[in-house]
Amino acid sequence: MKRALLSLIFLVTFLKLSSQNTKIDIEFNNLSKLEAIELIEKKTNYRFFFIKDWLDTEKINGTFNNKDITEILDHIFGTTNINFHITKNNQVILTNGSLIRKTVFEEDQKNNYHAPIITDEDSYVVGKEKQERQDFYKLSGRIKSKKNNQPLEGVTIFEREKNIFTTTTKNGFYSLELPYGKNYIEVSASGFSRDSRALVVHSDGNLNFSLKEKNEELDEVVIDAKRNFNVKQTVAGITQIKAKDIKTIPQVLGERDILKAVVTLPGIKSAGEGSEGVNVRGGKVDQNLFLLDEGVMYNPTHFLGLFSAINPFTTEDLNVYKGNTPAEYGGRISSVFDINTKDASTEKFKGEASIGPVTGNLSLEVPIIKDKSGLLVGARSTYSDWILNILDDKKLANSSASFQDAILKYNHEFDKNNTLKITGYYSNDEFQIASDSLNSYNNTIVTANWFHKFNDKNKGNLILSNSNYEFGIDFEGNQNRNFDLNYNINETGLKLKLQYLHSKKHQFVYGLESKLYNVSPGSINPKGQNSVVTPLNIPKEKGIENGIFISDAFKVNDKLAIDLGLRFSQYVSLGPTSQRIYQDNLPRNQSSLLNTVERDNFEIFNTYQGLSYRLSARYLLNDDLSVKAGVNKLFQYIHRLSNNTTASPLDTWRLSDHNIKPQEGTQFSLGVFQNFDNSNYELSVEGYYKKYENLLDFKTGANLLLNETIETEVLQGPGKSYGVEFLIRKKAGRLNGWLGYTYARSLIQLDGNFNEEIVNNGKFFPTNYDKPHSLDIIMNYKLTERYSISSNFSYQTGRPITYPTGKFIFQGSEFLNYSNRNAFRIPDYYRLDIGINIEGNHKIKKFAHSFWNISVYNVLGRNNPYSIFFETVNGNVTGFKSSIFSTPIPTITYNFRF
Repeated sequence: MKRALLSLIFLVTFLKLSSQNTKIDIEFNNLSKLEAIELIEKKTNYRFFFIKDWLDTEKINGTFNNKDITEILDHIFGTTNINFHITKNNQVILTNGSLIRKTVFEEDQKNNYHAPIITDEDSYVVGKEKQERQDFYKLSGRIKSKKNNQPLEGVTIFEREKNIFTTTTKNGFYSLELPYGKNYIEVSASGFSRDSRALVVHSDGNLNFSLKEKNEELDEVVIDAKRNFNVKQTVAGITQIKAKDIKTIPQVLGERDILKAVVTLPGIKSAGEGSEGVNVRGGKVDQNLFLLDEGVMYNPTHFLGLFSAINPFTTEDLNVYKGNTPAEYGGRISSVFDINTKDASTEKFKGEASIGPVTGNLSLEVPIIKDKSGLLVGARSTYSDWILNILDDKKLANSSASFQDAILKYNHEFDKNNTLKITGYYSNDEFQIASDSLNSYNNTIVTANWFHKFNDKNKGNLILSNSNYEFGIDFEGNQNRNFDLNYNINETGLKLKLQYLHSKKHQFVYGLESKLYNVSPGSINPKGQNSVVTPLNIPKEKGIENGIFISDAFKVNDKLAIDLGLRFSQYVSLGPTSQRIYQDNLPRNQSSLLNTVERDNFEIFNTYQGLSYRLSARYLLNDDLSVKAGVNKLFQYIHRLSNNTTASPLDTWRLSDHNIKPQEGTQFSLGVFQNFDNSNYELSVEGYYKKYENLLDFKTGANLLLNETIETEVLQGPGKSYGVEFLIRKKAGRLNGWLGYTYARSLIQLDGNFNEEIVNNGKFFPTNYDKPHSLDIIMNYKLTERYSISSNFSYQTGRPITYPTGKFIFQGSEFLNYSNRNAFRIPDYYRLDIGINIEGNHKIKKFAHSFWNISVYNVLGRNNPYSIFFETVNGNVTGFKSSIFSTPIPTITYNFRF
């Protein structure tokens, strides 16, 4: 009997041990995790205990022959937060991240005792708990708008108790290092409802958010959507404007204009109404780099500078770098205007349109593959000839002007690690102003941007772009002098930008960039058989600009942060072209010309290079107050030639060569930035000093268009600009807006060894765009949820001008004496605009949401001078003033989106 009992005990024990080491044959064919568990239970004696909500819907595939149960479970739950524990009686207990311990306290491999984390019912578990743990783990993810599934940039993710925070990138991605254990994070962005999560961090993991929009965003006037960004951002002199936030600002002829909004900010000015381009911190128009989805835009304006060529309905935001430009940008020495278009919705068809007195605008967002890809289409056109009849000049009565622009963007998200965006843009202007000449100019831009995320620490963009700008003059007049004149510049670029998140203290951005320039400086050809115009083709120019860059955002401690960037650039001049060599120590003219050398195709004949540096530092005095300082040095190898008082769309671009040197600029800045009243108010004061080398200017009476020897007409010399910028802004509430004031000077020196190279006795004198004082006040007052009143007041010192100061008679002819260049100023400029904004009802279930804007531009009817010119009338020299808008201009614009 004893023997039988012992045999029975041995058999049970053997069977029990054998069951624990049973090998399993099983196959999973596109099963959910729940179905896989049920199949294991059906084919084996294992029983599972778990909560179904823990299991995701990802499908399981695989074939297992003679495999242990732990290997099969690792395959099923390896990429999830699920941990498992197998008991001696074949019970499989699943946990949401936690380990099942033998004791309450368990010793790890570091001989440190740690207790299990007790999770709340509402806690979100990140990763799965391990026997050996680290102090910190990485939480990554992506944040999108719940409404249209678009990625959100600049969203703040904050762990308040531990003072750990970050913001999302342009594509909505974020990465945050959190300590092991319990954490509580908040996610916030202006215009969106706040989200918060209690987390239990066991290891690295992902967590995505979808933020719900607030209705209040329709009425906010916000320049920067990032809370405390102005205080905590390391680099000073950065401004972000969202296109959707400018719709209540009164603008000329009711046209919503993001560039007109940006010139109301300190340090950014235009030469005046009807002038093309902007001047940033005393820099020239050509010293600004305009990028549309990484493609260069050579002329960002329409209608002689009255409107921007940027469609507000297809634009997401505009980032302006006027202080320390990031190292990834090169080629200009004053600023970068980085314009980003919207990504099309991948969920549902959407659109927006407007009808105004000057333009009609339509944009559509068309999903191509649901949740994967979408197409953005935008088109804008004008019916604006009538406006020329109201201008203060009878000569303009029979003039005409029109413009059109169109944009097409395709965005495709292959997976969470790969995204492709392709943008195509075209704009065209035609105008005939009081002459027999039909002038036209156009921009064409094509870009392709591939984003790839290698891992949680490394990601990058590969960008290919092509930009083309051209203008032409079609002249038909009397005396058989009809002609066609054409000019063209084309730029092709390739850029590799990589980002490496080394740690909480170091974030690196590095890469390579190359640009190929092709310039056709101009050609003129007779039009018609009877034209007596002589054909002329200026030799083409070609050059390559290469750059390699690296920057490090270095967080020294909680108070001090440093951003250091280096960029080495090289420019080489290429053939085919004709290169003129002049005798040294003599002025450049026909008599000092030694030789003309013909260069073969792609022959390198001139090289310039230089190391740019960008250094900025921020010190937090407290969470709402910081001090920032910076210095940067930049190089520019391309120049814009203009001897007009203001920039013109018919100005030409010229590459550096043996006779024209690259421009150099060095800027120093220091500023104080503070937010108060829970960041509803923002205050900043920033001073800067810039010095230049090889600024390009012109000799008196220079002819720059279709000039084969252009180097004999221009001068180069040093320059300097300095100023103080003041900004106070109220971000939210019934009354919001900003006040910006700038005191700024911009000077140039032209001093040479010969009289023809000396201007104003070789002393520093004001540039054409020197305006010491400027003041802008933007206000919006919300009467109700649907009605608001807005206003815009602008004041600027009149720009410099050269006046005739006397006359004399020589050999029977009368001549004028002129003052020193830019010794006088035209009258000061000021203007007040007001607007009434009416929202349609805010019902969710309706086809379209409407918005009316009723505005009056130049309410005071101020006859602001555009230019001053002089004519001899009855033997007397008389000054005349021309204005663009000398009377109030009322407009009504209707907008709707669906």
